[in-house]
Amino acid sequence: MTPLTETRPVRPDLPPLLAGSREGLAEVLTVLTEAVDAASTARRPHGPVPAGSPAEVLAAATEALGAAELPAEGLGSRAALQLLATVLVEHGIDLSHPRAAAHLQPPALAVAVAADALASAGNASLDTYDSGPSAIAVERWLVGALTRLAGLGERADGVLTPGGSLSNLLGLLLARDAAAHRRGIDAREHGVVALPGPVVFCSELAHFSTHRACAALGLGESAVRPLPVDDHRRMRPDALAAALDSLGPDRTPVAVVATAGTTDFGSVDPLARIAEIAAGHGVWMHVDAAYGFGALFSERLAPRLAGLELADSITLDLHKLGWQPAATSVLLVSDPAAFTSLGREVAYLNPADDCEAGYDGLLGRSLQTTRRPDAVKAAATLLAYGRTGMGRMVDACHDLARHAERRILAEPDLELVAPAELTTVVFRYRGADPSAADDLNGALRRRLLESGSALVGRTEAGAAGPGSPKRVCLKFTLLNPTATPDDIDGLVDTVLDAGRSCERLIEEGAA
Repeated sequence: MTPLTETRPVRPDLPPLLAGSREGLAEVLTVLTEAVDAASTARRPHGPVPAGSPAEVLAAATEALGAAELPAEGLGSRAALQLLATVLVEHGIDLSHPRAAAHLQPPALAVAVAADALASAGNASLDTYDSGPSAIAVERWLVGALTRLAGLGERADGVLTPGGSLSNLLGLLLARDAAAHRRGIDAREHGVVALPGPVVFCSELAHFSTHRACAALGLGESAVRPLPVDDHRRMRPDALAAALDSLGPDRTPVAVVATAGTTDFGSVDPLARIAEIAAGHGVWMHVDAAYGFGALFSERLAPRLAGLELADSITLDLHKLGWQPAATSVLLVSDPAAFTSLGREVAYLNPADDCEAGYDGLLGRSLQTTRRPDAVKAAATLLAYGRTGMGRMVDACHDLARHAERRILAEPDLELVAPAELTTVVFRYRGADPSAADDLNGALRRRLLESGSALVGRTEAGAAGPGSPKRVCLKFTLLNPTATPDDIDGLVDTVLDAGRSCERLIEEGAA
C-alpha cells in the first residue's frame, strides 16, 4: 500500500465540523466519497480473504496503520478515512465475493449501510424521549412490523439488542424472572439463590449462547438440559415431554429453548408441538430464530416456522438473513408485561411525572442505557424492498444452497453430511485414507484461507441419528443473493483442487 504522504493541514484554531449540522452532513458525504475513491483504487485481494498466514496479514495491516500511538497532530479527516478505507480493503474480507461462504455473515445491503451512516450522524439514543424521539418512533415501527410478521398478535412488543447472544440472554432473563415469580420469588431483588433447581431445556444442537446466558444469569451452565434430536436434527418432543414429566418439586423449569435454524444445519425444531408441551407444564417457550426468522420473508420457506407465533419470546438477527450491518438483533415478546422486571425510574432520565406526560423512552426494555438507533438501517431496508423483495433474496440463497447440495452429491470425492434446509450445506472431502479425513478437511480449509481463494466454514458433525461419531466437516453458508450457480460450481471446484493438493502434500510427507 502506498503511504499517504500528502495530508491536509489541521487548523487547531477552527472548531471541528459536527455531523448533526448541515455543514457537517455535507462533510460526511464528502469524506465518505473520498474514502470510497481510495478504497476503489486499493489492491483488493483476488479472493474473498487476503492471501497469507494470519501473522503475515495482521502484520501487514498493522504496518500500514503505523505506530500504535496517539499522534500529536492529526492527519485530518480525509486522510484518516482514506488510510483506514485502504487498510480495510487490502487486508480485510470481501463478503460480496461469490466464494465467501463461511459464516452467517452476509454482505450488507447498500441502503442499510447508508441508513446506518445517517443514524450515526444524528447520534440518538433510545433510552429517553429527549435523547431521540424520531429514533424511538422508528424502533417502535420496526418492532411492530416484525411482531406482525411473526404472528404474535397486537399486544406483542420487542426491543433491539447488540446481537443474538444478547437477545437470548435477555429472553432467558425474562423467563427466569417469570419462573421465580410463579414461586413467589423476586429474582431482581433477591437473586436466584432461593430458586430451587433451575432447569433450561434445549436441543443438543442449540446455540452455545444458551449455556452462556445461564451462566451469566446465575443459573449455572449445569442448569442446561440438552435433549436429543431426530433424524432431521430437530428436538424430539417426546424427549422434552418425558424430561418435564420427570421433574420433581425440587426443580424449577425456567424455559424451553427451541431453535428455528440451527447454526450448522438450518434445522427447525417442531415449534407447535414444543409450544403445546411447554404450555401444558406452564413453562416459558423461547425460540432462538436468530438464523431462521428471515425465512418468514419467503413464501416458500415461511411454513417451516409454523408455531413460532406461540412463543413467549423470540430472538431474531437481521444481520443474518436480513443483510444488515452487524449488529441488528431483536428480542420479541408476546406480552409486554414480560419487561416489568427491567423497569427503572431514574431521576435524571425518566422521572414518573415526565413519563405520565408522555416523555418516556425505552429504558425499561433493555439492559442497556445508551442504545444506538440500529432500527434505522433495518427500517430503511424493509421499506425499500418490502416482504416480496426480501423474500426473493432469501429464495435466491436457498436456491444456491440446493444447487450446492446437488453438486456435492455428484462429486465422488465429496460426501454430503447435511442437506440444504435453509442456506447452509455441510459436507466432507472424502480423501483416500478415511482415518486421516479429519486432518485432511482441517488442512483443506486452512489452505483455502492462506491462499485467499475461498472462505468456507468448518464444524463437527455426525450422520443424522443417535450415536453417530462427530467428524470434521466443511460448510457452505450461502448468503449472497447476487451469486450464481456458476459461482457455486467454481467454489466447489476450488474446494476439490485444494483437497487434492493437500492429499498430494500428505503423500509426499509420508514418503
